[in-house]
Amino acid sequence: MPFCFRSLRGRRCLDGGGAHAAIAQALAILLAALFPAVPLAAQAQQATETAPGMLAAPARYTVNAGDDLDVFVWGEERMQRLVRVQPDGTFAFPLAGSIKASGRNVTDIAAEIRERIAVNYRSTPPDVTVSVRDATGMRFYVVGKVRTPGSYTSGTSPNILQALSMAGGTAEFADVKHAVILRQTPRGQVVEPVNLKKLLKGGRALDAGALNEALPMLSSGDVLVVP
Repeated sequence: MPFCFRSLRGRRCLDGGGAHAAIAQALAILLAALFPAVPLAAQAQQATETAPGMLAAPARYTVNAGDDLDVFVWGEERMQRLVRVQPDGTFAFPLAGSIKASGRNVTDIAAEIRERIAVNYRSTPPDVTVSVRDATGMRFYVVGKVRTPGSYTSGTSPNILQALSMAGGTAEFADVKHAVILRQTPRGQVVEPVNLKKLLKGGRALDAGALNEALPMLSSGDVLVVP
């Protein structure tokens, strides 16, 4: 059956095959206008690229001595428990023995527990979940000319500006140019100078875009001193 329509050139008729082709072509043009095609490679690139000036995601929290951890072994109620990381950075767990936790994230700790208890199961060992209930081990100190000097805890390692904000900011006459971080390392105590003056000036002293150097991060036990 012919298909007839009006166009700028007058009335036109198409046979059955031509009609189907014309309708298909019209639908294709309409869909292309509504949903512009984007190559898959371009989509992947857009998803992975980071816009200039954006900061990378913060590092995952690492467990410290003194932290309380919830360990959950799926399907094994007798193995669900709260453990505290000991001063040596370890904790004991049934069938797994002594687990090194300090300096590691909870995903790695859970994977090691599952691997160790696997020998006790004929079939696939149950999944293990570890979470931080209380991050008391991530404790740092801010002293000197700040509004509220003292000790602070954090679920993640803070940078120096975040630590300073937790202490209420600098007090009057603070020498922000000569602040230091006192840090305990396996080789002994070290002093890391930090210049807060440029950072606190914000846009007046810092160029737009990504920082040339990442902000110093505080670890558990560090002391930020603002003279």
